[in-house]
Amino acid sequence: MVQVRLADAGDLHMTWTWTRGVQGFGTGYAPRPDVDEAVRALAAGLPGGGTEGMRRAFGSGALAVHEKERGLSRMLAEVLWPPGLTDQIRRVSAHLGRPLMRLQPSPRVAQVPWELLAVDGDDSDVRLIDLVDIVTTAPASLRRAGTTPTERDPHPDSDTVILVLDPRVPGFRADSPLGSVLGQPGSDPALLSLVRRRLDAGVVVPSTATPAEAFRRTDLDRDWLGEALRGGARRLMYVGHVSGAPVEGGQSEDVTLHLCCGPKTTGMTEPVRIHRPLSAKDLLLGTLPLHADGVPGAQLWPAPPRVALIACESGGDLRFAESFGLATAMIHNGAQLVTATRWVLPTSFAFHRLAGLPESVRPLTEAVVAVDAAHEDPDPVRRLGAWQRQQLDRWRADGRIEHSPLLWAALTCIVR
Repeated sequence: MVQVRLADAGDLHMTWTWTRGVQGFGTGYAPRPDVDEAVRALAAGLPGGGTEGMRRAFGSGALAVHEKERGLSRMLAEVLWPPGLTDQIRRVSAHLGRPLMRLQPSPRVAQVPWELLAVDGDDSDVRLIDLVDIVTTAPASLRRAGTTPTERDPHPDSDTVILVLDPRVPGFRADSPLGSVLGQPGSDPALLSLVRRRLDAGVVVPSTATPAEAFRRTDLDRDWLGEALRGGARRLMYVGHVSGAPVEGGQSEDVTLHLCCGPKTTGMTEPVRIHRPLSAKDLLLGTLPLHADGVPGAQLWPAPPRVALIACESGGDLRFAESFGLATAMIHNGAQLVTATRWVLPTSFAFHRLAGLPESVRPLTEAVVAVDAAHEDPDPVRRLGAWQRQQLDRWRADGRIEHSPLLWAALTCIVR
């Protein structure tokens, strides 16, 4: 395993150290102007909020066209990645197999899809994910001694899986900005099969008579979630909406997750129409700032070992100098591993409308199914990485938009 840390200090600085039977270390740096140019080029290709931001990504964005994406990935690698580390990775792989990389990005490069970096300067198109399994590490202040994401038996005390799948946000229609992300309930066979597998394998919360009843529910508010989490679970999967906080404001704790909470729900975020979002601040502080006998967030919403937050910029915490967003709040509250996203996610409907894909092709569904399978695996990081490599192979082979990194490269596993 190699631990890689990056720091912003004018220029970008990197250190790496090999552990677990492999000796070695190194340092690197990239000049600030080069880093800024590379980050701007990446940002120009990422999906943005709203219709125009998404339309630009599908139209002229670098991640939607194979040759443009390959050029961007080479540029990112040339600026951000030291060839010496690639050489060390190859030597370790030759003797011990594919290593694990624990990477702690700096805020300036937190949205970089490290998996995509084209680390060979020739025409072989070797990407970093071809050589290593990559996991993102949370800030050191949030890390605690404990199990690693590759250890077996994630939670021996509970078979419960909590599924929060496209909950209805009060005050917002299905076709509104906080509307449905998965489409009409019961219309997606792959999602119905996912729920059926979980029902057959153990206890699913909320309880449902049929798989279709797990989607677009109206009763999944923060009080329900807290009760479900306090009852014990080995996994939580949320698929829905996250609203990010502006990086320039510096308040990562203001990022919010959207459940079925009405305006009278107790919380620290102002209502939006008739809905009060659940903020990272709520998850961290609970009701301590609101009541003399308040309860901390870790007691109200204790996180299970594995959490999936499949929503726009759910892993955007690391873009802030002080990372206290949703993913890090879940880790603070007990999660060992959180799968989250680096940028705004395109829905399957966006692929249909902006790229002309038939309705039977559902890239977001495929991502949800892949994350679910990874979180059921003894080694979730390697399982998710294998799926991402499969998507990359398809992208290199045919350059079809449904295999583009617009969606799958946004996903990352964040650990303590």
